Parts: sequence; structure tokens; C-alpha cells
Amino acid sequence: MKFQIEDVTVYFLYDYIYPEQYSYMIELKRALDAKGHCLLEMPTGTGKTIALLSLITSYSLSKPETSIKLIYCTRTVHEMEKTLAELKLLHNYQIKHLGPQARLLAIGLSSRKNLCVNPTVLAAENRDSVDAGCRKLTASWVRAMAAENPNVPTCQFFENYERAASAAVLPPGVYTLQDLRMFGKEKGWCPYFLARHMVQFANVVVYSYQYLLDPKVAGIISKEMQKESVVVFDEAHNIDNVCIEALSVSVRRQTLEGATRNLNRISQEIDRFKATDASRLRAEYNRLVEGLALRGNLPITDNWLSNPALPDDILKEAVPGNIRRAEHFLHVLRRLVQYLRGRLDTENVEKESPVSFVASINSHAGIDQKTLKFCYDRLHSLMLTLEITDTDEFLHIQTICDFATLVGTYGRGFSIIIEPFDERMPHIPDPILQLSCHDASLAIKPVFDRFQSVVITSGTLSPIDLYPRLLNFHPVVSRSFTMSLTRDCICPMVLTRGSDQLPVSTKFDMRSDPGVVRNYGKLLLEMVSVVPDGTVCFFVSYSYMDGIINTWNDSGILKEIMQHKLVFIETQDVVETTLALDNYRKACDCGRGAVFFSVARGKVAEGIDFDRHYGRLVIMFGVPFQYTLEYCWRGWSTYETHSR
Repeated sequence: MKFQIEDVTVYFLYDYIYPEQYSYMIELKRALDAKGHCLLEMPTGTGKTIALLSLITSYSLSKPETSIKLIYCTRTVHEMEKTLAELKLLHNYQIKHLGPQARLLAIGLSSRKNLCVNPTVLAAENRDSVDAGCRKLTASWVRAMAAENPNVPTCQFFENYERAASAAVLPPGVYTLQDLRMFGKEKGWCPYFLARHMVQFANVVVYSYQYLLDPKVAGIISKEMQKESVVVFDEAHNIDNVCIEALSVSVRRQTLEGATRNLNRISQEIDRFKATDASRLRAEYNRLVEGLALRGNLPITDNWLSNPALPDDILKEAVPGNIRRAEHFLHVLRRLVQYLRGRLDTENVEKESPVSFVASINSHAGIDQKTLKFCYDRLHSLMLTLEITDTDEFLHIQTICDFATLVGTYGRGFSIIIEPFDERMPHIPDPILQLSCHDASLAIKPVFDRFQSVVITSGTLSPIDLYPRLLNFHPVVSRSFTMSLTRDCICPMVLTRGSDQLPVSTKFDMRSDPGVVRNYGKLLLEMVSVVPDGTVCFFVSYSYMDGIINTWNDSGILKEIMQHKLVFIETQDVVETTLALDNYRKACDCGRGAVFFSVARGKVAEGIDFDRHYGRLVIMFGVPFQYTLEYCWRGWSTYETHSR
């Protein structure tokens, strides 16, 4: 359908529009007209995505002089693909009505693991290994050696892309990740580097939150995005957590042991270069005297991560003299690792401010704040000079330098917390030192400052007035919309007692009671025996889900459930969860039926549609209130939740 909102002709894909969608578009247009930021809450399932895409693309078509670029940020690759698929349908509809003038270029951008088409590189098991495998074939010095020695392996897709030069472009259209891979195979070009190149020319870019919020990634991918862009953070109810995790670092004993191995390897490489190509080390020293301004001029294949601190907080000056020479820098890192190892030898929980922590490092290890601040950039420069491509093996020392740069840069908004063990396994010593960011506004501030309109939207932003305080911004529009239901399409029920009339609850003091666990199991067993197709169960946390499933397994309840339906479980591993979700859908499609155990606030709870036969029944085992006693700075685990 086509309709007017003031001076904008909106092209909407469907024949009918919900009242809340129309109101949503009106408020969104107000924010675009005011060139300000907005908060918009509309219940899940009411069509936020298509409303956003329709209004913003129609706004751009009605006002070509504005040259608006849409940057659409999602939490998962599945959400990215779903958004692009919907945009493709909308784009075809607009082409049908307007012809060629409605053409646009929309692409999804993800990691090499999701875009690479080189079978040798894709054979690696994880993302870091894929990244390192790509660099081993595409680094500038590898390609220089291959030019002299044909036996040196390179990536034919990247070489073809480089040879195509300015001809390597994407025609107008909407490209999902699968479309990019197919186009790359057809042309013989690398889809990853092609997408990286086309980001600056695309009208719509869909990618992960981290591409804007994590300074290490944003400094490489998003630095050239124009100010006139409209940034949308979809499913943004946990955006404060994402911002905090982007600037938080955890260090364990395994990290320090790995960093020591990395330093030994780097030391060997330095000795080798001194014997064979000492001029390269001297050239690096001269470059460091002038400063680190070279970062923006690196080849696209060599520049893998930017500085972990925010751009405005990086001093544009020469590296301190005590770490300009490679061997001196290694000596500083060894002292830092040794100091951190000593700090992990504690039996009590310790909390310290960055200022006092840096003072302690200075007095015990002789490393001042400015030296810490430059550790990450100095390591990056050294690894480039030593022509190291297997970067996945150096993640530990990169983590140490990441920690050093952040603790040396920020004096406020952070804490250092040292714990002697994981509270889930208090009898096993496993100390962890965490640089914990407490201020979510730090990571998102450059986004608000740089782009004219930032849209934060989700199905749940309540209380909506909390987010401007958390993220420290002033929205020009802040609205919450309700869902309009024309029929009773859901039947919610609250269960307070089991079949044996015992009370059931997930209050912390009752959640592990055998009677409660048994009654929950019997409830699920009774439901799966009568409800067809798919059943989705949401638990309040990963730890509670693991505990209750183990108890059901020991008591035989899980075996009885599996006689009726197949069982799939969400884990904290993204690949495992994606595979489980795909197989769950297959089981529902073939009529076998399935149960999916998931976590509220987890990966599957955000942006995954359990429509039609995939979600005939949803059971919530408790309400996922935030557990206030859980350490919010833990980036390595999903936050515990407390419920009643």
C-alpha cells in the first residue's frame, strides 16, 4: 500500500497496516525531521522492522537532497539476514511503483567466517582461525613474496578482486550474506573485502552492534560513515550491556601463561629479524619517533584491529621512548605480565580504581601510565614489522595489551575487580582479574556525537525513561506503543501450584526445591503429550536451566518427555545454538514435534520467530528479573537473573 505522512510518500509492503505501525512511523519521521535521536518501544511481533525500513527508505526517496544512509545494527547474524530479506521484498515493491529511481544498494557485513568463499580458509574451526587463515594468504608481505616465488600460496579470490580494481563493484540491489557469497563465487572476487569496500557507497548497511560500539572494530569498519547517516539499534533492550562488554576485559591465569608463550615467540622473531633484516626494525623505530599516524595508511589486509580506547581519547603523539625499541617493549610486557600474575594470587575479592591500580603498577613494575596507554598500538606495530600472520595464536598478549591501554587511558567509569574463584565452582581456584566498565555511555557517546539521528528501538524498553540516563543522551522523541489485538489469539496462564497442589515458584529460596523441580517437569510432560508441533521453554538463566535439566535427566522425566518430542537446548556457544535451532525447525516441519529449552534474555529470545507450528506453546519457568547480586561486569557469562 502507499500513503502519505505529511510530505513523505510511504511505500509499505503489505495491504494492511497496524495502527501502532502508523503511529511508530509518525514519531520516527518527527525524529528524522528534527535530526535528533529517539527511543521507540513497540511490542515484538507488531512489525517494527518493516515499519522502520519503509519509513526511512521512503523518506530518502521523497527527499533525495537529504542523501540519508541507513545503518541498521542487529544482535545476531540471523536477525541480519531476516532484516535484509524483508528489505529485499520492500525494495522490489518500491521498484514496481517507482521504477529505476527507487534503486538502492543494501548489503550485510559480517566476519570472514560468514563471508569467505575460500575452502582452505573456511576449513578452520573458529572465527579467529579463519581470520588468521585469511591473513596468511592476503597480507601485503605474503603477496610480495608470492610475486617473486609462485610457490607461496595466496588467495585467488582476493587476487582477482585486487586485479579488478575499480571494476570490482556491486550493482544496485539488496544483498544478503548468501547473495554476497554467490556473487563472489560467480565473479571470482572475495565477498568479504568487496563488502568492506562497498560499505561506504551503500544506501543501507546491516551489521552487528560491535561494528559501531566496539572501538577496536569501529575504528576500522565504520570510521568513514558520513554524519548524515541514520543509525538504528534494533532489539536494543540490552544495549547498555553491549556497551559495557565492549570496554571490559578479563584476565585469567591461562591468559598470562599464553601471553608468556607469545612473548617468547615474538622474542625469537626479533632475534631472527636482527640477523636477517635489521633495517626493518630500525625503520619501525624511526616511524615510532614521529608517532603512530601510519595506521590510517595501512593496506586493508594488514589493519585487523584498531585501538581499544575511544578515538577522542587517543593521544596523537610519539610512542614513549622506553618502548620504541622492540626488545625494550617486550621487557615492559614481561614485567606487566609478572605483576598481573602476582595480583591474581589472592584469597579475597579485591576492588580497585584504575588510578590506584596504575599507581601500583608504576611502583611495583616501573611502568607509567603513558607507557600503558600505548601498549596496544605498539604491539600492533611490532606484529606488522615482524610480519606475523597467525594472529589467532597471539590473542593472549593482545588481551594483555588491550587491558593495559584501557586502564592507562581511563581514570573514571571503570573498576578493577579480582576474584579468587568462580562463584559457581567455589572449591576450584580460578582467579580472574577484570577491568570492568560501569558507564555504558562511554562506548555509545561517539555514535550519538557523530551521526545526526540514532534510533534505539525494541519490543521491551521499559522503563523507557531509564535509557536516556543510562546512555547519557537527550532524545527528541521517546514513545511507547501498545499492541492492538482484534481477536484473542493468545491464552496466557499463570501457574502457582503443581498437580500435587504443592506451590511452585522460581524464587531464589524455592527454585532448587525437589518438589518444585518435579512439578515443573510433570507440567512440561503433560503439555508435550497433548500439544502438537513445537514447544518453547524459557528459563530465567543458563545456570538454572542446566540445573533443572540435569535433575529431570536423573529422575527420568527428560526421557519421558523425549518419548513425545525431540529435545533441543540453547547453549552459550553460537554455533551449537544455531545448529540446535535449525534441527528444532526440521523436527517441527516433519511432524515429529520438538521442545526447545532456551533462556530469557539469551540468544534465541531476541529476534527469533517461533511463529505458526514452531511455537504452539510457550512455557516461562519464572520471570527474568535482573539478579542484583550477580556481578554485572562479567563479560564471559550471561547475567544471572533472579525471579519470583
